[in-house]
Amino acid sequence: MANAPQPSHGYSATLTPTQPDAPSPRPEKNSIPPPFLSPAAARFPPPRLQQEQIPSPSTRTPNLLSPANGVKTGSPIPHLSTPPGPPVFSSPLRPAAVPFRTSPATPQPVAISSSSSLPTSSPPYYSNGSAELQHQVSDATEESFHLGKSPYVLFSADKVLKRKKQANVPSLGFGALVSPGREISAGPQVIQRDPHRCQNCGAYANLYCNILLGSGQWQCAICRNLNGSEGEYVATCKEELLNYPELSSPMVDYVQTGNKRPGFIPVGDIRISAPILLVIDECLDEPHLQHLQSSLHAFVDSLPPTTRIGIILYGRTVSVYDFSEESVASADMLPGDRSPTQDSLKSMIYGTGIYLSAIHASLPVIHTIFSSLRPYKWNLPEASRDRCLGTAVEVALGIIQGPSAEISRGIVKRSGGNSRIIVCAGGPNTYGPGSVPHSLSHPNYPHMEKSALKWMEHLGQEAHRQNTVVDILCAGTCPVRVPILQPLAKASGGVLILHDDFGEAFGVNLQRASTRAAGSHGLFEIRCSDDILITQVVGPGEEAHTDSHETFKNDNSLSIQMLSIEETQSFALSMETKGDIKSDYVFFQFAIQYSNVYQADISRVITVRLPTVDSVSAYLESVQDDVAAVLIAKRTLLQAKNYSDAIDMRATIDERVKDIALKFGSQLPKSKLYRFPKELSVVPEHLFHLRRGPLLGSIVGHEDERSVLRNLFLNASFDLSLRMIAPRCLMHREGGTFEELPAYDLAMQSDAAVVLDHGTDVFIWLGAELAADEGKSAAALAACRTLAEELTESRFPAPRILAFKEGSSQARYFVSRLIPAHKDPPYEQGSKIPSTSDFDTRSED
Repeated sequence: MANAPQPSHGYSATLTPTQPDAPSPRPEKNSIPPPFLSPAAARFPPPRLQQEQIPSPSTRTPNLLSPANGVKTGSPIPHLSTPPGPPVFSSPLRPAAVPFRTSPATPQPVAISSSSSLPTSSPPYYSNGSAELQHQVSDATEESFHLGKSPYVLFSADKVLKRKKQANVPSLGFGALVSPGREISAGPQVIQRDPHRCQNCGAYANLYCNILLGSGQWQCAICRNLNGSEGEYVATCKEELLNYPELSSPMVDYVQTGNKRPGFIPVGDIRISAPILLVIDECLDEPHLQHLQSSLHAFVDSLPPTTRIGIILYGRTVSVYDFSEESVASADMLPGDRSPTQDSLKSMIYGTGIYLSAIHASLPVIHTIFSSLRPYKWNLPEASRDRCLGTAVEVALGIIQGPSAEISRGIVKRSGGNSRIIVCAGGPNTYGPGSVPHSLSHPNYPHMEKSALKWMEHLGQEAHRQNTVVDILCAGTCPVRVPILQPLAKASGGVLILHDDFGEAFGVNLQRASTRAAGSHGLFEIRCSDDILITQVVGPGEEAHTDSHETFKNDNSLSIQMLSIEETQSFALSMETKGDIKSDYVFFQFAIQYSNVYQADISRVITVRLPTVDSVSAYLESVQDDVAAVLIAKRTLLQAKNYSDAIDMRATIDERVKDIALKFGSQLPKSKLYRFPKELSVVPEHLFHLRRGPLLGSIVGHEDERSVLRNLFLNASFDLSLRMIAPRCLMHREGGTFEELPAYDLAMQSDAAVVLDHGTDVFIWLGAELAADEGKSAAALAACRTLAEELTESRFPAPRILAFKEGSSQARYFVSRLIPAHKDPPYEQGSKIPSTSDFDTRSED
């Protein structure tokens, strides 16, 4: 560092690698991402944490601890890319995947690695001067550091402009996407001891700190304060320090496996299962009920045998099913028009009934209960039926909490991760607490709606306080009044999802909802160099109270209380520079503290260093188009709270593209027009898809659907967010292979089949000529469906997969998501999809 203070002579060492001057390797623009695995806004300026209503390339990193020591490892994630080539199936008639394919829930143990060193093939190089601070390691090691930050943190650019005026162009912006709960095949290195933290700002010791060998003192990379290490970092040579994982890797996990927690019981490689409460709407007509029963039967069959489950039905009353009866479905009833009293809950909890039971002990009873469900018997419209959803969730919370709140002595075994309530709803909450009238024309509807919103949000907050997530899975044709239910799911850290029916997609989401949690009690801390200011945060969290985390003398970190810690989520950070940057690098440190499903307390620390540049062209070369587009989209969607706002945001996107061209493009000769910078060529195409797609466009018919999609998008991981903006188009070729094409309507060729992945929907389109050949169309359809299921195998929410023929009514879903290019000149069409140029040549002949 140019402004780094010089340490005393004879004791200096450094572990800060140098960023190469050449631009870092950029990921391919159209690379195939790995399959997807597992917010009223709260603002506090500056920065502003936007918590809206309701969410990467793989890398080589060291081993994790085994689950026996309380650490979860991820399952391998294949990284597909094009080029080199499309996926190839062994047979085009390969059968479709089973509807309820399980995403990996129980990780495989790996070898324990208590300490590590850098690869011997890329040793660090130092000068012989002991008094000089060095900042050099080999290029190979630096490249591994650069790639090592990508699984959890994705920046919109790999470099930062030094001049404030150039860096803070709002139309493009600068920021990062952070996925705290993401799991990769080889996770961060693990350290089983307390971390060394800066006594001034609270930052963790990391590979960019300067170390004084003789005393073991280390200089903080964030605030430059000198700290002691209690002699731990004392070393005879610099190479010895590389045995400390935090000084040799950009990502580490500090783990406390419960030896300091009374009553901790090692659980081997089986995580302690948090209970799942199914809260089921009993006001369904027979067709919906039959689909729901099939999904519920398949769901419980897919659960691990140790999973504890409870079943509650709600209508005008709340029925809590008792598993103590082995041959019949038996339930205790509570009134639905008011909240349950403590006495009524006590009489159940302390009675002889069993309301939470392990699958292996009660599976036959559970199937009997599901089979005993009966359709709604009164002749009332779906929207006019009494449903006491709020009371049912209150009862579920009481059962989960049980008598543990009154136990003052002894040891209560804590379950791993969050408990989960999954509501299966077919209509709105119209009875009891938090309800609204059946009719929207009710004279007192606005006031009752306002009261219901407040009550539901309070219930969600109470669920979060009890470490319980409430997911609401809705299905059917009856409007569920999304604005009323959304605060309950959002405040608890859950999601609300709409389905067409209670069939396959509903069943898949039911299963994935129950297994997706990665941890609980999450705190997300962000620290940056003094030159950087975080201006906005979008994601599933809220501002943390100062008494909920450790504070330091000059701690300027941004602290966020996470509602849950899951693979499917990410936080979008918007940043600015406070002034012109003088130093050659800026530093970012992200610390996530949470309890995982094995009862281990984890502190995940990720440290990133980005070089600063004067050259605008060098900066543009480092921009990651996909990440930049996702960040722009999240900032835009945050303001599109209703359809009117969405229309305004379309115009905002147009102005944003013009401003990027004006600020970063080049002016055409003898013209007032500006050429859009070629380095950012993918950004306007992504934003055009955003403008026309379901998030901002007119594709989605009902505002409730758009609201649900918007809230999912604001909290979603990078992979799902990108797919929800820009659909991915794959054309089926002979032999079961697939070719990736731009998402233009030119891809609709009558002799081909096309798969379009749009995040929450996957469409399979069969051309008319292909559909006429029964044998070929069956083979193509089977291959396309298999590809669709493999691409979305671990995605949450699971998308609906629709297949249709060219010219059919449903084909409009497909066509409306493609960029129209049929009227473009032939040479432009050929540049976008080469096969169209061959077609034009044949037609001329």
